Amino acid sequence: MNNTISVDAAIDIIKKQIKPLINQQTVILPNALGKTLAEDIISPINVPVYQNSAMDGYAFNFQQLSADGNNILKNVGTSFAGTPYDGELSEGQCIRIMTGAKMPDNADTVIEQEKVSVKDNNVEINADIRNGQNVRNIGEDIAKDSVVLSAGQSLGAAQMGVLASLGLASLKIRRSLRVAVFSSGDEIRSIGEALQGSQIYDSNRYTINGMLKDLGVEVIDMGVIPDNRTAISNALIEGAAEADMVITSGGVSVGDADYIKQCLEESGRIHFSKLHLKPGRPLTFGEINNTHFFGLPGNPVAVMVTFMYFVRPAIKRLMGQGDSPLFNLQVPCQTSLRKLPGRTEIQRGVLQQDPHLGLIVKTTGKQGSGVLSSMSKGNCFIYLDHDSGSVNAGDNVTVHPFKLL
Repeated sequence: MNNTISVDAAIDIIKKQIKPLINQQTVILPNALGKTLAEDIISPINVPVYQNSAMDGYAFNFQQLSADGNNILKNVGTSFAGTPYDGELSEGQCIRIMTGAKMPDNADTVIEQEKVSVKDNNVEINADIRNGQNVRNIGEDIAKDSVVLSAGQSLGAAQMGVLASLGLASLKIRRSLRVAVFSSGDEIRSIGEALQGSQIYDSNRYTINGMLKDLGVEVIDMGVIPDNRTAISNALIEGAAEADMVITSGGVSVGDADYIKQCLEESGRIHFSKLHLKPGRPLTFGEINNTHFFGLPGNPVAVMVTFMYFVRPAIKRLMGQGDSPLFNLQVPCQTSLRKLPGRTEIQRGVLQQDPHLGLIVKTTGKQGSGVLSSMSKGNCFIYLDHDSGSVNAGDNVTVHPFKLL
């Protein structure tokens, strides 16, 4: 398939081809960080398990307060977190209670310690107070038998804390995604090797590996494969046998020594190979023996752009996390941008807070697809869609912040 297609069409094709992995495994909770849940988490308990105080103060039964607002209660004990007050309160009594401590069975309200006067264990309450104030009820946070986390959710620090609060020692997760990565090109050398003649260092493989590891993916680094048809064909078949996805950089354009697409056509299938996109036009998506394949361009910026807009959502979908829409901002652009309708253009920008204008964006400068420093200088993409034209300074543009991608 050699027809050039739009970005939206490419995204639709990827969505149709990518299905979540069904393999799952059981892991202990400390090893679940960054993993994807394979099933819904149903709470085995109420959280809180018992009614407790949300404040340091005094607990009592609200119904015993007189309507005139002047009340003096006798303090008959203390309830600590982990060491509750043992007994019931009689009429006219209260207890000192600490944050998180269990409420006595016949107490329903807590007044903060700052709002009372205490003398000889007599607690005088003059402040306005409502029934049930400063009390956490049973199951208020999480009710027993409720769905706490849904299958397909990625487990971050907050989710780990929730699972720990339920006392769950282990859980079922989708197994880690395995992705094989290699660069191709006779001119490419790995870091640590000496350069000769027109050789260059391979930055793309390290960039891709870093982005994959940020997603919690198991990376199979296959190194640099020379521009040799047999070597590339063997690498594609080997990577497909070991991984759920194969990603390459370079070797997908129309040069005489660009063998990636030729080998892919022989060993697998190509879904698309050219986009109306700058940078990233020669992006190839296909499959090898039912293993998904992405052939990224050779230019460093194009690698990062195509990874973030196409590979990243594909990986999340394969991991069972569903669609991952980008965080969109409409922000005035301080730089005029030249563009003709008919292709999507993605520029690197700097998103910042102006004291008078609020959020604004400007480009990082030169936007060539080989200017890798523009990615480290920028903190967002400026997204100019297929049908849009040039942008005047002050016009709103669509911005996708890096940290929220």
